Amino acid sequence: MNALTRDLIKLTKLAEEGAKASDRFRQRFHLMPPVGWLNDPNGLCQFRGIYHAFFQYSPFDPRGGVKMWGHYTSTDMINWEYQGVALYPDQPFDCHGVYSGSAFVEDGEMYLYYTGNVKLEDREEYDYINAGREANTVLVTSKDGMQFGCKKELMRNTDYPSDLSLHVRDPKVWKQGDIYYMIQGARTKADVGQAIIFTSVDKTSWTFKSRVESSKPFGYMWECPDYFEIDGVNVLSASVQGLKGGVWEDRNVYQSGYFLVDGDILGEYALSEYRLWDYGFDYYAPQSFETGDGRRIMTAWMGMPDCEEYTNPTVTDGWQHCFTFPREICAEDGIVRQRPVRELAEKERRVQEAKILSGSETFEMEGYQTYDLTVSGIKGNTFRAMLGEELVLEYREGRFEMRFEDQDKAAVSAGRGLRYAEIERIEDVRLLVDVSSVEVFVNGGEFVFTTRYYPKRAHVCVEAPEAQAEISEII
Repeated sequence: MNALTRDLIKLTKLAEEGAKASDRFRQRFHLMPPVGWLNDPNGLCQFRGIYHAFFQYSPFDPRGGVKMWGHYTSTDMINWEYQGVALYPDQPFDCHGVYSGSAFVEDGEMYLYYTGNVKLEDREEYDYINAGREANTVLVTSKDGMQFGCKKELMRNTDYPSDLSLHVRDPKVWKQGDIYYMIQGARTKADVGQAIIFTSVDKTSWTFKSRVESSKPFGYMWECPDYFEIDGVNVLSASVQGLKGGVWEDRNVYQSGYFLVDGDILGEYALSEYRLWDYGFDYYAPQSFETGDGRRIMTAWMGMPDCEEYTNPTVTDGWQHCFTFPREICAEDGIVRQRPVRELAEKERRVQEAKILSGSETFEMEGYQTYDLTVSGIKGNTFRAMLGEELVLEYREGRFEMRFEDQDKAAVSAGRGLRYAEIERIEDVRLLVDVSSVEVFVNGGEFVFTTRYYPKRAHVCVEAPEAQAEISEII
């Protein structure tokens, strides 16, 4: 441990101990920072029977700052215990931030791969894209998931293809046969987004293998790439920056979605059209892992970088952002679906028996801040729900909408407006509601919408004639 590490430990402890006591918008079952800022999920894994979630953490300022890895553990992916900071930015190759990365588990050992960010002193000639920064690939290991060894720098920008900019980051590692593979997101000097693949036989020495590209340029940067197979379908996930024009004008500033892969990105392949993981306001940088029982679980940052459109009032309480609730990813008849992990059922208490809505009857509940509400058997594409008297979820004119009545930054929306997806018909809607967030799963999780919101009244009203509504409180 060097002097910088010791000082960062002391400063982090002071920040956490001095955190404000206000819990007006603190979540009940979503992972969030003890204090300060949270963004990307990192190093998600199940290790020795325990779930580990590392996260981008800036404890000194709820608006962000130098990044380290905070660390939570859980036995059920619902109740999380904070374990402190696992990795500090304390080496020459990561001194401006322990950026995003992943976990690989093998032979009783946890391998954490991440991007060490270095931003050189300001100079007029630095654009911090092609000059003025470093993106270093770093490894640290642990035998117990709690104590972490010495960091080892594995690759620098000079080890990446020469036509790439300095934006290469977010390593994700997996094994196939006897070979280890690493995928990283990249931005070329021509401002084209892609992913690059490296191979290794020992998890330490890596050699560039190939690129993964769309048939036509698609955005200028692919962040947080992830590659996995579910139910016979190969999926390439990427958070894409730089999509403009057309439908993208009605979306978020940056997107998080996936390509279905015909073939294998390690050999011959073709990518499908890009589809979003989430059509709401607050969703970015998803990462997945496989559980011991073979499920593919995905979690994302319930936030959005570089977005001036809206804000979060929790900043005045000394913290900002949270993760999405863990979702099981599956493929049914070639359709990728997302659903809250099944462990959630153990935390639910039925509020009332399922109810069929007749005629103009509405389903209405008051006073519950955390609940799981399902509306099934929707007839005639008729569905409308209002939460907190401000957030409207509605199917109309061939699309499902998530919109706020008042888009002022001082309102429930904190500046959020409208998001939507074109959907041919609507069959069921599931709402997963926490104190200051809503996750909406449409048609069995084929479409998902996520948002933060800050209601003054805990209230929900649903209109869906002849549909069945059932609600459980999450305790």
